[in-house]
Amino acid sequence: MLVALFTALILAALAFSFVLIRAAIAKRAVPTAESIVLGAVVSFFDTLGIGSFAPTTAWLKFRKLVPDRLIPPTMLVGLTWSVFAESIIFLKLITVDPVLLVGCAAAVLVGGLVGAPLVAQSRTWVVQLVVGIALVIAAVAYTMVNRNWMPAGGAALSLPLGLTLVAIVANFIIGILLNFGVGNYAPTLVILSLMGLNPRTIFPIMAAGAAVMGAGACIRHIQMGKMDLRVVLGLGLGGVPGVLAAAFIVWKIPIELLRWLIVVVVLYTAAVMFRAAMLGRRAGPQTAEEAVVTS
Repeated sequence: MLVALFTALILAALAFSFVLIRAAIAKRAVPTAESIVLGAVVSFFDTLGIGSFAPTTAWLKFRKLVPDRLIPPTMLVGLTWSVFAESIIFLKLITVDPVLLVGCAAAVLVGGLVGAPLVAQSRTWVVQLVVGIALVIAAVAYTMVNRNWMPAGGAALSLPLGLTLVAIVANFIIGILLNFGVGNYAPTLVILSLMGLNPRTIFPIMAAGAAVMGAGACIRHIQMGKMDLRVVLGLGLGGVPGVLAAAFIVWKIPIELLRWLIVVVVLYTAAVMFRAAMLGRRAGPQTAEEAVVTS
């Protein structure tokens, strides 16, 4: 099962690369030095579980490198090489239960497809506010676990059938939330960790889910052409070395320190959600794409 997923990820990465490079050649796009550095930095921290969407959006807006309406597709396509690299490297470095891995990755993909039509019918800022509150509660619970104030596992390499099914359902919901600009890293980290899974084992699950989800959308975005290809190429070229540098740090971080890193990641993501919700409420009803731009 793992071999099949590994093969599928490589084939998807090759197909994505072919389409992107062909488009870049046709448009004679050349990556900018600034976007290469940006890709390296955000992908480094993304590999540590912190996420890359919020800092990338902030920098692109601050420097006015890309028109606001082009930020979401430019960011999504540009960071896809990094996500593929993360998933392939983590699958090689870290042992993970194949049923849990494939089940969660497939659930994120299906959730993303199901959630797409829901975006137009929902107030994005309400979703972001609820997610932010949930992440704060999760961070408090995880802190209590780290301080031994409540019992938890944290060393398991797999989950029993019941919890595996719960994890798959949770990833389905996370896939839906992706359409509202909510990244899958922080929720996946805290949910599976509180179930008792070894935090290090969760990284390939997060990365594979993001890669599968990205592969389904990015080729279409490239064909539509609504992005800045120079920034896309820069994010991709800088991102892969950033992933390589951080992946081996994750592998060597002591498990206790990794658990505290999760708390920081979750609180950071919650702050991003609260800010996006506040701005979204002021702006009124928004689509998911508009919410990502204002966050």
